[in-house]
Amino acid sequence: MKMVLDTHAHTLVSGHAYNTIREMAHMASEKGLEAIAITEHAPEMPGSCNPFYFMNLKVVPRKMYGVRLFLGTELNIMDEAGTVDLPDKILEKLDLVIASIHIPCFRGEKTKDAVTSAYLKAMENPYVDIIGHPDDGRYPVDYEAVVKKAKETRTLLEINNSSLSPGAMRVNGRENDREILRLCKKYEVPVTLGSDAHVDVDLGNFEYALKVLEECEFPEELVVNTSVSKLEKMLDI
Repeated sequence: MKMVLDTHAHTLVSGHAYNTIREMAHMASEKGLEAIAITEHAPEMPGSCNPFYFMNLKVVPRKMYGVRLFLGTELNIMDEAGTVDLPDKILEKLDLVIASIHIPCFRGEKTKDAVTSAYLKAMENPYVDIIGHPDDGRYPVDYEAVVKKAKETRTLLEINNSSLSPGAMRVNGRENDREILRLCKKYEVPVTLGSDAHVDVDLGNFEYALKVLEECEFPEELVVNTSVSKLEKMLDI
C-alpha cells in the first residue's frame, strides 16, 4: 500500500510539539505526501491553544509546497457522555475533526461501560470525523460496539502509529489494533492511519501501523490514506 496522506499531526501551538505548519508542509512535500491534516490539541489539553486559534484558521492557505492541508483539531473526549472541548460553531468550520481520550482531560470512569459510552456518544457528534487512538489499553473498550457505531455514523477509526512505537505510553496497542482491524474487516469499516507526529520527521511515518495491517491482511480499499479522494468522500467534501 502506498500512503499519500497523514490524518493526524501537531505543530508547536499544541504546546508539546516542535514545528510550524509551514515546516510540516515542507517536510510532507519532501516525503512525497499529497495531503496532511494539522490537528492541534483542543483547549483542555494543558498548554494547547485558545479557541480563537481554531476560529482564525480561515486565514491559513490550504496548500503549501504542493501539499493539501486539512486544518482541524484533536478534541478531548471529556466524559462518558461524549462531551468535547470545542463548540459546534467552531467545529463546523474545520476541515477535519479527531476526538480522542487523553489522561489529563478525561473525567469519566475508566470502566469498559463508561469508556465505550464516551466513544459512542462522541461518534454521534456530526462534526467528529475520526476517533483517535482508540487502542489505548489504559481505557478498556467494547471494540465490537465501537466498530458497529463507526459504521453507522461513518466515523473513521484510527490506527495510531505512535501507539505502536517502542516506548509508547499507551498500553496493549498492538493487541488492541489487531482486534480493531479484525472487526473493521468483518464489518467493512474504513480506517485511517495517523502518525500523530509531534515533530516533522515523524510525519507520514506508518512503520508500525503498516506491519499490523499486513499481519491482519487488512484490505487496501478500507484504508483511506491511499487516496485523497477516499478521505474527501468520508468527509463529504
